[in-house]
Amino acid sequence: MIKKSETFIHPTAVVDDGAEIGAGTTIWHFAHISPEAVIGRDVNIGQNVYIARGAIIGNGVKIQNNVSVYDGVVVEDYAFLGPSCVFTNVRTPRSEFPRKDHFEKTRVGRGATIGANATIICGTTLGQYSFVAAGAVVTKDVSDFAVVMGAPARPTGWACMCGVSIEFDRSEQAECPECRRRYLRENDTVRYEKG
Repeated sequence: MIKKSETFIHPTAVVDDGAEIGAGTTIWHFAHISPEAVIGRDVNIGQNVYIARGAIIGNGVKIQNNVSVYDGVVVEDYAFLGPSCVFTNVRTPRSEFPRKDHFEKTRVGRGATIGANATIICGTTLGQYSFVAAGAVVTKDVSDFAVVMGAPARPTGWACMCGVSIEFDRSEQAECPECRRRYLRENDTVRYEKG
């Protein structure tokens, strides 16, 4: 249910009946929100964005211009979807042979960033605070805090929650040079050390 007093919907945007939109969300020019799409609070949806039925968008997400979020995509809180990034939902699409019963789920973890023009192949999970470089093609899961780039995307480093690159020392520890958050790496799994 949409409370128009708590959201901004540009007059050129189309929001179908049955879409759920949280308070404080902004929907810009020529966006289309399908019925049964679920959008959290304080989301910014850019120009020419399409959100399909069955897509779930968390709180505080930023979706830049020209992005289509298809059925089966879950975007967790505070993720960033860069301009013209692309999701898929079927691995072997054919016009002549519809495969709607073959849609694969895709999950974008909390705080993750997808750069401009990156492509996310369906069935993958982008870990929390992972960073997908502009133009990358993600064909398999991305670890929490990992930075990936290229086509196909390959790990090239690690990023702090704040987005700054971090480097691990011989003891497998890292500290962000900007915000001073600390991390521990074990077997290519990175975790944030609170405290």
